[in-house]
Amino acid sequence: MIKRLVVACLLVLSTLSAPALAIAPDEVLDDPALEQRARDLSAELRCMVCQNQSIDDSDAPLAKDLRVLVRERLLEGDTNQQVIDYLVSRYGEFVLLKPRFGAHTLLLWAAAPLALIAGITAIFFALRRRNASGAGVAPGTVPLTKDEQDRLDILLSEKSDTR
Repeated sequence: MIKRLVVACLLVLSTLSAPALAIAPDEVLDDPALEQRARDLSAELRCMVCQNQSIDDSDAPLAKDLRVLVRERLLEGDTNQQVIDYLVSRYGEFVLLKPRFGAHTLLLWAAAPLALIAGITAIFFALRRRNASGAGVAPGTVPLTKDEQDRLDILLSEKSDTR
């Protein structure tokens, strides 16, 4: 029991410390404010090798190069936006984990809301069609004739009277 608990704790600790291992000590800037800006920027930039990680979390050599480049640009006095613009001009919009809103990304941003609206509309019309065809009536059933309905009404009224 204790052995499992120790293994679980070690697994959790190793998982939580993985992003911290991506940044080498030689990359860290002396100025804590600049280092924090660099970390914030690195969290917004995609690793071109891993593609699903930020360069802050990746230990790929290209991610290291990008982290160093971000820090160099900050040391030169660039603003955060200038650093991002520089990297986008060099690597394209793909370097951003969150793509910018623009004419070329309109479909990307609009796809989810459009799919949601289409799904709600489809459900609405399906329920409407189902209710119009008669709720609870199996498809292909024939309605009762007048005589059958009258007989059913008599049987139901007799049954309710006996109670």
